[in-house]
Amino acid sequence: MKIKIIGAGLSGSEAAYYLARRGVEVELYDIKPRSFTPAHTDKNFCELVCSNSLKSKDVYGNACGLLKEEMRCFGSLTMEAAQMSEVPAGGALAVDRAKFAEYVTRKLKENKNIKLVCEEVTSVPDEWCIIASGPLTTDALSGSISSICGGQLHFYDASAPIVSRESINFDKCFFGDRYGKGGDDYLNCPLNEEEYTKFVKELVSAEKTVLHEFEKREIFEGCMPIEVMAARGEDCLRFANFKPVGLGGENKYYAVLQLRKENGDGTAFNLVGCQTNLKFGEQKRVFSIIPALKDAEFLRYGVMHRNTFLNSPDCLNADFSLKSNEKVFFAGQITGVEGYVESAASGILAAVHLYEKLCGREPKIPEPTTVMGALSRHISGANENFQPMNANFGILKPAEIKIRNKKERYAYLANRALESIKEYVGKLL
Repeated sequence: MKIKIIGAGLSGSEAAYYLARRGVEVELYDIKPRSFTPAHTDKNFCELVCSNSLKSKDVYGNACGLLKEEMRCFGSLTMEAAQMSEVPAGGALAVDRAKFAEYVTRKLKENKNIKLVCEEVTSVPDEWCIIASGPLTTDALSGSISSICGGQLHFYDASAPIVSRESINFDKCFFGDRYGKGGDDYLNCPLNEEEYTKFVKELVSAEKTVLHEFEKREIFEGCMPIEVMAARGEDCLRFANFKPVGLGGENKYYAVLQLRKENGDGTAFNLVGCQTNLKFGEQKRVFSIIPALKDAEFLRYGVMHRNTFLNSPDCLNADFSLKSNEKVFFAGQITGVEGYVESAASGILAAVHLYEKLCGREPKIPEPTTVMGALSRHISGANENFQPMNANFGILKPAEIKIRNKKERYAYLANRALESIKEYVGKLL
């Protein structure tokens, strides 16, 4: 029996890798390299939008860091590729995006149980399969999914601009991480009060890309365009991604924009937290107000894309299978998990549950004490206003004992989660 997997992004690649290593023959479908979605340009699979899309490495103080450790227990391909392509970024797991995609693609091609098929799938198969087509699912497949699942929703995902290293004025910035964590992985661009006030004023009034009617809905808080955040109040950015604290003395700077290396060679820098929907010319004009970026060369402008996800509680089970056809599984952001790491984790889970069914066993969902289990319950639990969810400690089952100190509470939750997920993996076939 061959299992079809539609989409070779992180979730589809994880699913294919998990099944293939257990001797299951997989046909992995993707439109690359023949054609690309609006968000992709790399011929390889698993193309990340940002070098630190995999977020924090902190297992005991950050839920996404914990999720990555849970994934490692399953032999995650994403974590394997990240280890081979990591670049310095303080407490974040940042990677060289090109090397990351190359590694994943090579591992898939080398596996004798995986057949790569460059072909667009236009309808939901009525057979064992995993649909991991992502938030930019093609129109034909979207229509088929919609007809089966009773509709779809849209949310926003924005990416930040990237500038060349050689065009940055290093006399107007300095290297260093907040509170001394990680060394000198970030480049800090300070602004005085006059510069910051001008920047916010121009940012809020700058011309934006016109959205389609279907895109004019509430923006997902986890990926807020910087101009929308700034419009909420002049000081909003100074208490968010432009906060001036932890960089060598309180009140030393009025506001600080941080840049982060976008690749291993450090030839490109990402404007951290500056996801935007401004027109390209306006981006150059507004961000050039920042002294260190006065003559910056923009290697890539920030862009905003439509993203599609299911109203999963109505149509998916907690094992990521379709309620109306339990041979059909979904994985990735289309299920309503938000973020690259979360998407990859859902691909692992969909493959785990499908494999259990193939072996004649009833799938068991990881405990809600784990991030993977909590996300499984989020996409399947009753929710009248379902929205995408990323990894956070708030979705885990609360601690059995009261722990007032947040750091200690998170460490307790993380240790409990890892014990549970290791026990879960140990019982799998």
